[in-house]
Amino acid sequence: METEFERITHACEAFALSIQEERYYDAHEDLEAIWFPHRFEDNDEVKLWKGFINAAVCFELIRKGRPEASETAWKTYQKYQVLLENIVTPHKELYVRIVQLLENTRSITCQNS
Repeated sequence: METEFERITHACEAFALSIQEERYYDAHEDLEAIWFPHRFEDNDEVKLWKGFINAAVCFELIRKGRPEASETAWKTYQKYQVLLENIVTPHKELYVRIVQLLENTRSITCQNS
């Protein structure tokens, strides 16, 4: 049986791989699995997952030619991304790597759109 720590790790690693492979819808689904059961919790880590999901949505919307909607999703990501600074979690290094990946992906997708 997988522990909560392992479930979060696996979901985040799957999310990062999906982003790297430009499978943005899949990335959304990868994190939805851990976010959805916790979505009503007032927890910064859960909110950070929501931000990551919105970044994936942003990239998918760019792909679909919907720049205004993608900008709204990106702003939601940014709203929650700042929580990383003060978050205390054993997953912090993983989250920092995800933020770097998302920021790099945003730079590339915006240049190409």
